[in-house]
Amino acid sequence: MAARAVRADIVEKRVLAPLMEVFASIQGEGAFVGEAQIFLRLRGCPLRCRWCDTPASWAASTTSRVRIDSVRQAREEPALATPFQAACWVAECEPGEPRTVSVTGGEPLAWPDFLLALRPLLKPRRMHLETAGAHPRSLARVLQVFDHISLDLKPEADLDAPEELGLPEDDVRMPFRVPGGDGGEQSERSPRTIGEWQSAREACLRLVAGRDACGKIVVQGGREARDYVHLFDQVEALAPGLPLFLTPVTPLGGIAPASRKLLQDVVELARDRGLSVRVVPQVHRLLKLP
Repeated sequence: MAARAVRADIVEKRVLAPLMEVFASIQGEGAFVGEAQIFLRLRGCPLRCRWCDTPASWAASTTSRVRIDSVRQAREEPALATPFQAACWVAECEPGEPRTVSVTGGEPLAWPDFLLALRPLLKPRRMHLETAGAHPRSLARVLQVFDHISLDLKPEADLDAPEELGLPEDDVRMPFRVPGGDGGEQSERSPRTIGEWQSAREACLRLVAGRDACGKIVVQGGREARDYVHLFDQVEALAPGLPLFLTPVTPLGGIAPASRKLLQDVVELARDRGLSVRVVPQVHRLLKLP
């Protein structure tokens, strides 16, 4: 019954999302670093993190192609896909027994209806979400369908002004679709000011507190330890049991690496608050994996 209801919902709403790639690899970040997983990367992200290592995923292009790294032969298909197509591609890319599926981006929360419809099609696999934590209303919609949430915690100094995805309000792929106050649906706006970022982060931390989740903080050169104080203060107040993973930035596009002293100082800030913190580089980058 539930499966039939989901399929009917897909047909009724024409649930679609633009994908960028589907492939098998090793998780390089966070709580499951080193685990063999399937990665399903969606297109579309309004945020502009200065150290982003996947800027090609920013545009929500529906006319692009998705790379499917099938165990038989890699190929490309039209990027705009249904949840059923995405689930089939996941199965194609699995070299053996079913793996955990890490849904990443871009920003997967841009497509909550797609994520909700994808969950029953991927059972019995675990489903993990990698999100920037900027859209708490969208996160609240999909929270129950994920087995693990990897939540980015970003200093505002690392962010340029967001650029909304720009699809028209009546588009069936309207990003960040959330219930509106009038009983309809609307698109959740990205935070722009320091206050809006702090509010969004607070709401996301409340949502993941006590759940199977972790927080990731990218540490880049040119920063000072005090730039991270408010992040740790919020974690201590709202989700003190959340494991934190500090990721030294992979130097790209002129972004400087973090110094040993900066990493040590940031670690001690977290430890002073009784938080669980580890420093883990991007392992997939070190291993030259996708």
